[in-house]
Amino acid sequence: MRDFEKISFNQFKKDVADDRALYESFALPMRKTSKAAGYDFALLHDLTINPGEIVKLPTGVKSFFASDEMLLIIVRSSTGFKYNIRLVNQVGIIDSDYYNNPDNEGHIFIKIQNEGDKAVSFKAGDAVAQGIFVKYLATNTERTIDASRGSKY
Repeated sequence: MRDFEKISFNQFKKDVADDRALYESFALPMRKTSKAAGYDFALLHDLTINPGEIVKLPTGVKSFFASDEMLLIIVRSSTGFKYNIRLVNQVGIIDSDYYNNPDNEGHIFIKIQNEGDKAVSFKAGDAVAQGIFVKYLATNTERTIDASRGSKY
């Protein structure tokens, strides 16, 4: 089982804005078609990003999924092709233990950079990144550290 949820309003106030109307109105990530692999993450605010500029975007979203899965965050191909926008870390990996962690409830942020030579503007509700759920494998001789996600994250 996997899904998206809004972070609590208290976390939203810390990370985004003390704006109940915005909190109530934004949509959770969704696929645009039945064959789409990715769930589009929409912007909460209008955004203009200048050439070379890096912007950290709150999504207001957290996600839960099985312990042998991860959520990949990837720039939407149209965003990269049309506007030369990329994720700063190229691919974000959200682990299952990030959900409801004590530091930020698992709030997913997206950090983008304008690699082009022109300013690019987006409207609130535009999707710039997508999340794709993926199963992963571990080695047969797994050596793990039994630690919970803590303040270092």
